[in-house]
Amino acid sequence: MTGHSAVTVVITGKIKPDKLDLARAALQAVIPQVIAKEPACHSIRLHEDPNDPCRLLIIEQWDSIEAFTGPHMQTPHQKAFFEQAQVFLDGDADFTFWRETLAAP
Repeated sequence: MTGHSAVTVVITGKIKPDKLDLARAALQAVIPQVIAKEPACHSIRLHEDPNDPCRLLIIEQWDSIEAFTGPHMQTPHQKAFFEQAQVFLDGDADFTFWRETLAAP
């Protein structure tokens, strides 16, 4: 992942407390599929708030915003995940896009 268009996607969301196990299972199922089937995705890291396990942070590395918002969102596994997410998300997830400007050695 090099070049000007590389992007970090930061996703935050809140999970319904009674649906936390469902959310974890759905994420554990979809993340390997994305990594295996989508060469424009270089990594996905899932984080949980230590003070509130229902708050999740996902950090993804992609070739470009367009690769994430275009082809990725049209894959069968992503469409199925979004359908499942309707059940466990408590409100809307927040998506932001970031470009690296300085890396520590």
